[in-house]
Amino acid sequence: MRRVTIILGILFLMACEKDIQIEPAQNQAKMVVDAEIENGQAPIVVLSTSLNYFSTIDTATLFASFIKDAKVQINNGTKTVTLQVNELRFPQGGRYVFYTTPLNDPMLGETGKTYQLSIEHQGQQYQSTTTIPLITKTIDSLWSKRVANRPNTDSFRVLMARIIDPPGLGNYIRYFTKVNNQPFFPGFNSAFDDAIIDGKTYNIDIDKGVDKNQPFERENYGFFKIGDTVTVKLANIDKASYTFWRTWEFAFQSIGNPFSSPGVVKGNISNGALGAFCGYGSQYKTYICKD
Repeated sequence: MRRVTIILGILFLMACEKDIQIEPAQNQAKMVVDAEIENGQAPIVVLSTSLNYFSTIDTATLFASFIKDAKVQINNGTKTVTLQVNELRFPQGGRYVFYTTPLNDPMLGETGKTYQLSIEHQGQQYQSTTTIPLITKTIDSLWSKRVANRPNTDSFRVLMARIIDPPGLGNYIRYFTKVNNQPFFPGFNSAFDDAIIDGKTYNIDIDKGVDKNQPFERENYGFFKIGDTVTVKLANIDKASYTFWRTWEFAFQSIGNPFSSPGVVKGNISNGALGAFCGYGSQYKTYICKD
C-alpha cells in the first residue's frame, strides 16, 4: 500500500510540472572605457557601448559598438589636451577605433604624475583619474630553465625572473610578455600586490602572456621555446588599476564555471560607465631563451 501511495505521489508531482519561459532582460547600453597612459607613450582611449549577454556578435557588430563622436580630454596637472579619433583597418577586414593626442599637441606619460580623463558623449559626462607610479618594483634579471618532468629533447622552457620589491606595502604591478615580433599580451593572471613579499628580492616564474581572444592552450601554457626573444614588460600601477584588473580577470576566469562565485568588476569611471583608466610605469627587459 505504501508503494502505491509513493507512485501516486510521483505521478501527481509530474502532473504539476509547468514549462517556464525565461525572457532575458535587455539592459540599456552603457559607455565602456578602455583607457591607458604609460611613461614615454601617448594616451590611448577606446570607447564603445556595451552589448547584451545574448547578443549575436560579429565584426560588424563590434565595429558598430565603437564610439567615434565623443569629446575626450586628458589633463596632466599643467595642461589639457583634446584627443583625436583614429581608425585602423586590418588586412583581414577588422577595424579598430581609438583616441590619442594629435601630433601637433603631444602629451607623453611621465612617472609620478596624475592624469584626469574627461569624456563627453550624448549629453553625458564621464570622469576618471589615474597615476603613473614611479618605477620602484623592478626586474633585476631573466633566465630560463627546463620544464620539470619532460624529456631532454623538449624544446619548451620556463622563464624565470628575479624581482626586487621595495620596502613598504602598496607596490602593485601588472606584467606583459612579447615573443619575437608578436604583440604584448598580459599574463592569464597579470596583476599582483606585495602583501606577502613586501621588501623582498625573490625569484618567480614568468608565464607567457595570453591572447584571451583565442582558445586556451593548456598543455604548454606559460612556456616559451628555445630561441624565443622574450620581452617582459613590468608595469607599476596604482591601487585602482590593480583592483580593476584583478576583478576583471576573476570574472573572465569564472565564465562558464557553474561552481564559481559571482564577481563584480570594479572600474574607476564615473557616471555608471564600465571599464577603467590605468596608468603604467613600465620597465622592459629582453632575454633570448637558451638550451
